[in-house]
Amino acid sequence: MPMTKGALAEALANETGLKKSECSKVIGSLGGIATQELKGEGKFTLPGLCMVKTRKKPATKATKKVMFGKEMVVKAKPAKTVVKAFPVAAIKREF
Repeated sequence: MPMTKGALAEALANETGLKKSECSKVIGSLGGIATQELKGEGKFTLPGLCMVKTRKKPATKATKKVMFGKEMVVKAKPAKTVVKAFPVAAIKREF
């Protein structure tokens, strides 16, 4: 079962010596900071953990494509922003 926010705050409190409530506030504000940074820069890095990137995917027009020997109608799709997270090399080596 994945670690909950409370369990993460407890673990951070034990590691750092801070109060659990302070660690919980830090975890809560981290999401807002990451969102703000992604909207501005398009990239946010948590040192030693992961890097989150955004990428704009362009719109596609409605077309007809041949798939499996049949002509299929592909619907148009609007442009969208894709968000992906990439682990740092140290974590990749562990697994």
